[in-house]
Amino acid sequence: MKTINPHIGILVALTVIACWFVSLYFLLTWNFALSNPLVYLMIVVQMHLYTGLFITAHDAMHGTISPNQKANNFIGYLSVFLYAGFFYNRLYAKHHQHHRHVHTEDDPDFAPHGFWKWYFRFMLNYVTIIQLVIMAIAYNALKICVDEKNLLLFWVLPSLLSTFQLFYFGTYLPHKGEHDNEYHSSSLQKNHFVAFITCYFFGYHLEHHQKPGMPWWQLHKAKD
Repeated sequence: MKTINPHIGILVALTVIACWFVSLYFLLTWNFALSNPLVYLMIVVQMHLYTGLFITAHDAMHGTISPNQKANNFIGYLSVFLYAGFFYNRLYAKHHQHHRHVHTEDDPDFAPHGFWKWYFRFMLNYVTIIQLVIMAIAYNALKICVDEKNLLLFWVLPSLLSTFQLFYFGTYLPHKGEHDNEYHSSSLQKNHFVAFITCYFFGYHLEHHQKPGMPWWQLHKAKD
């Protein structure tokens, strides 16, 4: 594997986190009217930034943010905690279990069901009581100084929507059905714009399994 440039990896990760934070800050302080169409566009934008937080944590799980393990793992812990109060070490273990046992009974991300049953099994496999408690505390703390409608539309809703984005493009679509490769994965047709907008190039899922050490911002190169 090529040596990762620590400056580029960390810069990309911090840029995603900063974009999420700045966007969220202004959206939580925005005095808006529901009739404003920009509101709904910003929900989608914030959803995509939430997905970026999780993808950043995912890169950390593969050690692609920085060869400095402490820096790499710190960004992973931060990203996934900001995303929804998740604990990085728990997700790390389950994600690597997915890579080792893809499309088997031991794969925590796989369920031979339809979309909704698979989605709820997927979520229940990752969500914990302590995480829900953390998010409830955060919500009630933020509610002291943030209008509740802003919290619901720009903090709660985008994070929930991003779980569908991550699940559909990063798990369900590439792994449903049978495949003729050892990774039991399919891949989006080559279209870098669509691949980025849908899930930070993780629609190129077969390529990710073939080259798990390639960060999301380079993954399109595996499709060329």
